[in-house]
Amino acid sequence: MTQELIDLRKSILEGRYSEALAIVDELEGMSKQAILRNIQSYLKILLIHLIKNQVEQRLTNSWANSIRNSVREIKKLNLQDNKTSYYVKIDEWESMLDDEFEEAISLASEEVRDGCYSPYQLWDLVDKEQIMATGKSLLSLTYDYSAKELSSVVNDYFTRLPGGEDWQAGRR
Repeated sequence: MTQELIDLRKSILEGRYSEALAIVDELEGMSKQAILRNIQSYLKILLIHLIKNQVEQRLTNSWANSIRNSVREIKKLNLQDNKTSYYVKIDEWESMLDDEFEEAISLASEEVRDGCYSPYQLWDLVDKEQIMATGKSLLSLTYDYSAKELSSVVNDYFTRLPGGEDWQAGRR
């Protein structure tokens, strides 16, 4: 990116404005790709913990914190600088979740029930459609609530997950 900025400056100083605009477009594209990569990382974390929740039929404070944090960070990353539009539209989450699902299965296999399942076994155990639906529901909250409100809304949502009522009541 440093070279692009040097080239941009040189183009402007030399009056080559069409070339400068092309560099600006390239920089915008690079910025968007970086944001989408960060969103994908949080999606993977979200999916890993939803997989663990579904298979183990429980919710721990650690998992709840990871899910909540992922949703909040996605909210912040997804909102464009103009504060009125999003990088990922509400109807685009399914394909992004689907893109990260297989990797999330592999990573979750290390953690579910202390790693007793291979990714292949875990794949057979999970209800992908249910996890995807839960993920989309959580992500849809990011369009309706501020980052500040999101924590308590997600906490309320947790009561619908397996083990969520026990988590809410502090039962193990």
